[in-house]
Amino acid sequence: MIKSGQDAEDLASMTDSTITLADIESAAHGLAGQIVATPCAESRTLGAIFGARLFLKFENQQFTASFKDRGACNKLQSLTEAERKAGVIAMSAGNHAQGVAYHAARLGIPATIVMPKPTPFIKVRQTRDHGARVILEGDLLADAFAAALRIASDEGLTLVHPFDDPLIIAGQGTVGLEMLAAVPDLDCIVVPIGGGGLIAGIAVAAKAINPAIEIIGVEAALYPSMFNALKGESGACGGMTIAEGIAVKDAGRIPRAICRDLVSDVLLVTESELERAIGLLLAIEKTVVEGAGAAGLAAVLANPARFEGKKVGLVLSGGNIDPRLLGEVIRRNLVREGRIAGLRVMISDSPGTLARIATLIGEGGGNILEVSHQRLFLDVPVKNADLDLVIETRDADHLAEIVARIEAAGYPVRKLATTAVSP
Repeated sequence: MIKSGQDAEDLASMTDSTITLADIESAAHGLAGQIVATPCAESRTLGAIFGARLFLKFENQQFTASFKDRGACNKLQSLTEAERKAGVIAMSAGNHAQGVAYHAARLGIPATIVMPKPTPFIKVRQTRDHGARVILEGDLLADAFAAALRIASDEGLTLVHPFDDPLIIAGQGTVGLEMLAAVPDLDCIVVPIGGGGLIAGIAVAAKAINPAIEIIGVEAALYPSMFNALKGESGACGGMTIAEGIAVKDAGRIPRAICRDLVSDVLLVTESELERAIGLLLAIEKTVVEGAGAAGLAAVLANPARFEGKKVGLVLSGGNIDPRLLGEVIRRNLVREGRIAGLRVMISDSPGTLARIATLIGEGGGNILEVSHQRLFLDVPVKNADLDLVIETRDADHLAEIVARIEAAGYPVRKLATTAVSP
């Protein structure tokens, strides 16, 4: 069984043999009543779209809106009385921070969270609101981790690592237990990968229960750390991603060892696919997920043939997305679907022309959101003007109908590649 109180180097040097189904079942027993046993429900509409049966595990319904509650609580409950009294420290820029802070407060354990200086203020505030001492250190997660190790040594605190700890992995593995209890005959489970703690725990649990099940990981294409490790690739990790929860440059050593043995494949998804998956879950399931939480559905969206006809479990790992970012994703998806479009119409600069264009759009069932006359561009004849419009339509086919209506009336139309839609 797993021992508590081991330092980070000891934990990171362990192999997958330290984590068993019994450890995960023990974690599940200890977590009963401490975390939310989230639903695992079939999405019939999404399944019909992709030709598969899709079962969604709603970890975005945990109290802190992330699966991280599980591992954090399991680790904290394992501490000795002396360790609890001294307190714990964690390094995180988001979900792990909140999970540790929340459950430490519940259990009466002093918590310190080290976060990089660029961490969004809302995440810093939410972590402090749970009662943790927050220290902002460095520009990168690596800087924050180095600071956390230093403070842990100086103050005698127990490190709660976000993924390279058997107790954390065992706690996350309870997701797999619950999924197979709800749907025993799943063909595969698709899991977002950041450091790898979640997929490692699920893989140990699920493969022990059903050795035939496939465990498939998903990473943002900008951060293919586990993909590189398992496939011997050397793709660069870096860049701005909407899936910041899985933007990890180096997967954990314990998770890597487990994934080499138990994970069938790791798929990479683009930013566009992540955005579309967030929009689909919001529109169809009426559930809010962050970028990392949408990664599983993004993988199905990008690889429909890979999952066609199968019973697929998707882990919606978290729902902590900034409302402004969510609003932007919604607008961008509307543009992708042709429901909002930017058009540039060349018109004569004469009275009544603007009204005529507006009438054509209105009669075609479109709605004008924004309009701007461009008279001063030197590439436009002096007696003409460019009319820039942002319009709302039902879908791409409806947009094409409206464009055809305008052009049939003698006004050339050019679709704008991008458009700014006021919030």
